[in-house]
Amino acid sequence: MTSIWNPWHGCHKISDGCTNCYVYRGDARRGIDSSIVTQTKNFDLPIKRKRNGEYKIPPGSDVYTCFTSDFFNKDADDWRPEAWRMIRERNDLRFLMITKRIDRFHVGLPDDWNDGYDNVIICCTVENQDRADYRLPIYRKVPIKHKIIICEPLLERIDLKPYDIGSWVEHITAGGESGQETHPCNFDWIMEIRQLCIDNDISFWFKQTGAKFIKDGKLYNIPRRMQHAQARKSGLNL
Repeated sequence: MTSIWNPWHGCHKISDGCTNCYVYRGDARRGIDSSIVTQTKNFDLPIKRKRNGEYKIPPGSDVYTCFTSDFFNKDADDWRPEAWRMIRERNDLRFLMITKRIDRFHVGLPDDWNDGYDNVIICCTVENQDRADYRLPIYRKVPIKHKIIICEPLLERIDLKPYDIGSWVEHITAGGESGQETHPCNFDWIMEIRQLCIDNDISFWFKQTGAKFIKDGKLYNIPRRMQHAQARKSGLNL
């Protein structure tokens, strides 16, 4: 079973350089200002219980955390210790979070974190070579037990070879950029990352083609509803 837990909402698009942010597009349609970081009404969802005393999120569930913001957003620093407390209490769940703020990982970290909680997966996004060169050296050193690299939206060719990913990365996800004003994703970039995963015995997921996809020198405009399906159809997942 999977659940989505958004302890806070908002992502500060301008200040942190978010490109074609999914949150902004979705919130704009609902009249929500995503530049404002707010605590959600479901902040305490992991520890909420039913009338019979059972947790609302069943033991063994995967919890996708803060998918409408970033867990390490500076405007949520005051709330993060309590979020960590709930994650520690629910060590029967597996929490997955994706961040582009790995350089803020240590802010508000629990005293008992040590080399990481067994039930926490922290994924680091790298959308271009510049961000890979900045974030991955930090990501490699921080004490996290389960590490995944997310190359999405993949805005250009990224060379991950210098980072010896086979020694510390469990999985890599790659995919193009969706939306109307997007950068094209080249099939060759996807295949290069996939081959690196094969060479290092790492699992790989081609998540989506993106709206503009280049293969064999030809540009394809792919409707949003088909982007994930076309990626699955390629049979590239490892």
